[in-house]
Amino acid sequence: MALILKQNSIISIVDEDGPLNILSGKEKTYIESDILLLLIVIFFMGHGLFWVCFEDILIEEEMIEEKEKKFLTVAPFQCAWRKDLKFREAGRGCVAFDAFAHNDVTVVFRENVGSQHYHYKRDNSPHYTVILGSHRNRRLKIEVDGKTVVDEEGVALCCSSMFQSYWISIYDGLISVGKGRYPFQNLVFQWLDSNPNCSVRYIGLSSWDKHVGYRNVNVLPLPKNHMLLWKQVDSGEYEGTDDGEEELEGGQMSYERRGLENFLESWELSDVLFVVGKEERLVPAHKVILQASGNFPLSSSNEDVIQLQDATYPILHALLQYIYTGHTQISESQLGSLWALSLQFEVMPLGKLCEEIVERFKLNKKLFDSGKNVELSYPSSQPHSCMAFPSQLPINVQRLKQLQSTGDYSDINIYIEGHGLVAQPHKVILSLWSVPFSKMFTNGMSESSSSEVFLRDVSPEAFKVMLEFMYSGELSLEDSTEFGTLLLQALLLADQFGVTLLYQECCKTLLECLSEDSVGPILQAVSSIPSCKLIEETCERKFAMHFDYCTTTSLDFILLDETNFSNIIQHQDLTVTSEERVLNAIFMWCMRDKELCGWEVVAELLALSTPELLFGDRLQSLNNLLPFVRFPLMPYDLLKKLGQSNLRRHVPIFDDLVREGISYAEFGSLRPGNDQNPRFQHRRSSYKEHQYICDGDSNGVLYFAGTSYGEHQWINPVLAKRITITASSPPSRYTDPKTLVSRTYQGTSFAGPCMEDGHIRAWWMVDIGQDHQLMCNHYTLRQDGSRAFIRFWNLQGSPDGKTWTDLRVHENDQTMCKADQFASWPITGPHALLPFRFFRVVLTGPTTDASNPHNLCICFLELYDALSCPNNMQSITVTKTICSHYSSYVQFLRNENKNSSICNPNEKKLPA
Repeated sequence: MALILKQNSIISIVDEDGPLNILSGKEKTYIESDILLLLIVIFFMGHGLFWVCFEDILIEEEMIEEKEKKFLTVAPFQCAWRKDLKFREAGRGCVAFDAFAHNDVTVVFRENVGSQHYHYKRDNSPHYTVILGSHRNRRLKIEVDGKTVVDEEGVALCCSSMFQSYWISIYDGLISVGKGRYPFQNLVFQWLDSNPNCSVRYIGLSSWDKHVGYRNVNVLPLPKNHMLLWKQVDSGEYEGTDDGEEELEGGQMSYERRGLENFLESWELSDVLFVVGKEERLVPAHKVILQASGNFPLSSSNEDVIQLQDATYPILHALLQYIYTGHTQISESQLGSLWALSLQFEVMPLGKLCEEIVERFKLNKKLFDSGKNVELSYPSSQPHSCMAFPSQLPINVQRLKQLQSTGDYSDINIYIEGHGLVAQPHKVILSLWSVPFSKMFTNGMSESSSSEVFLRDVSPEAFKVMLEFMYSGELSLEDSTEFGTLLLQALLLADQFGVTLLYQECCKTLLECLSEDSVGPILQAVSSIPSCKLIEETCERKFAMHFDYCTTTSLDFILLDETNFSNIIQHQDLTVTSEERVLNAIFMWCMRDKELCGWEVVAELLALSTPELLFGDRLQSLNNLLPFVRFPLMPYDLLKKLGQSNLRRHVPIFDDLVREGISYAEFGSLRPGNDQNPRFQHRRSSYKEHQYICDGDSNGVLYFAGTSYGEHQWINPVLAKRITITASSPPSRYTDPKTLVSRTYQGTSFAGPCMEDGHIRAWWMVDIGQDHQLMCNHYTLRQDGSRAFIRFWNLQGSPDGKTWTDLRVHENDQTMCKADQFASWPITGPHALLPFRFFRVVLTGPTTDASNPHNLCICFLELYDALSCPNNMQSITVTKTICSHYSSYVQFLRNENKNSSICNPNEKKLPA
């Protein structure tokens, strides 16, 4: 506990000779609790040797609370209940946290707060308990009211060597457990409670027989139907504001209010009437719904009447209620009549259900009380899905889709400008999914009394995708070259017409397809669409995590707007191998440069031009972005070079930042607050750096591959099948691929010549593996025992083993001059930033051996710099189609801004 003195308060410790110490509170002073206790004890001893004067002392507890929020240790058999660990909505929420433990990371969810000595084993009230690393860190357990319902081996275990990130969400009894820093990603387990406890709200952090450390504990809200969007999707963290959450929930609620039950016996959009009983009571219905659930005597005309003189209204009501809602209730005495009516109209699910209940009643009459109603519910084929039409309803989806394709019983014709008649759907289906359509057909608009709707600036293919979703509840897209464009168009259309679930499905699919290759074009496409904020943030995070790749393999990033680019280089997850690459990317973006270049090129251009001409309207952006480069973390030699360049003279803010970096490198962090300043904090790096130290060292990438990337002691990586080496000539005793990485001297080792593009070439090629890429900035060769010294050769890189890029060209290089010699060369310039999978040393001219001038005689090769080992370097095919069709989609987006007959009031503007 810390003691803080208010301003102007004083603590004096005085002996017979005067004050021993005076602690002034003019600036906040902290006294440790044990010192305070000592002072108090001395004060109460009353010996007259000391006296203590306390004036206006304040115990500051906020600091303690803040520290507890960041880190919390729970002792064995105890539970921590923090007041902020509470779901906003009972039964729905997510808790994300880091945990450090040997076993039994235990999280309790209950309706009320427990005590410090609470333990879930002694809790008699309803609660959920999730135990990560149960049974000595071997199992995942979920308990309901103390009873084990899940006992899964090897799932979501603890980590005793470092903090591990987890998240647990509860959504109406659906418990989801995931790993990682970002909630709703990396789902590892799900379980659905058939009898959900929707009252749990408070979260307790507990332990078993060992201490458990928790930190970064946060409670997050869940939007409705969040699993549709997030299940098994690798996307970014979403920290929605309250307003954003309400907006999403509001959109979902608007859909739920338009559920099919709202059209039960409604005159809105009805096109068929039942005339019931002798009193001839009129009951409206909808042909497409009836015919998709049974076989009713209907015609294609708009004036259908079905006479039911022998039926009563309660029986018909129960039948229609079952069709429109999936459940109904009826008295036991009327069960037989309902059975007969369902068989008459071939509503087979209801008929079968009535038959089963009647048979059960015959076997045991005690099951039913004649004074009560019988409950009838449709057995859903998708019990865990949301209530999306037509799931959980006794509607034949195939028959419904057939009615859509044939246009039977259609009451509306949809025309799209330039494409004519594109669909003949049903107003009730469109209104069921879309509030704009519902208002169009019922609020007195021209379409309310017309059977034709004319749309402009709408993709007919995307509109058909939306219609298919409305009739089936599923997103169906063929894997074609148009997949990417169609997906983005469907997303925009779903947003325009307010089809919330289709919008979420498109988001989910888009995020599943997101890769390093597609993230830039998708970000450009969605950045100007307000409703795509979640996708935009996910793209920014994805781009930041793969910054080197996204700014070197393609230069499309220069088309990003300043807000997106600024968010990326400030992102907390920005992963980059050096600050120099951030600097180069900023210069390329500000110059709109269509060629890969570094700051050296910019400095040379400034010798011939001015910043105003070179950067144009992005000059101010340059001044805004440069402070985000962490110059103090750059190597001192690089800072010296930057300080001597033209950049320092022409860009004043650049001069200030370089000076700061040099000062930090020379004198260290002397200013208070530097530790909290982001410019002095290292960024994350997904690349394993392999820095060249000396010839023949053990720091290279090929040596690292021989350890299975740090898993065990070194073995030959060719024998371990971690890399593949091939030569220009067939394998032989002296052309042995494994020799090149064996780390032992070989007297004779060569690759023989072959003809390649009309030239005599000899080469050794290395494939570092499908899931690996290397940005090479140094390499080492070793001469064999011959005197065939190389003079003309290139080091090349390739992403596919077919197209080669020269990384370093050697012309009459005299370095190699004796047998068994090591030699190393740096790779400089933009090519050192390019990641490749394949590398080769290719002989381009004769060696010094006149007898065999075209043999490449080396017995060792090593590569250095930054190796990436991502989980999935292969781009999904559909992501490539998204990139290839980006241009056409941008044009489509711009067209969407034009006025159409049913324009969304939230107009979307795109830059020209």
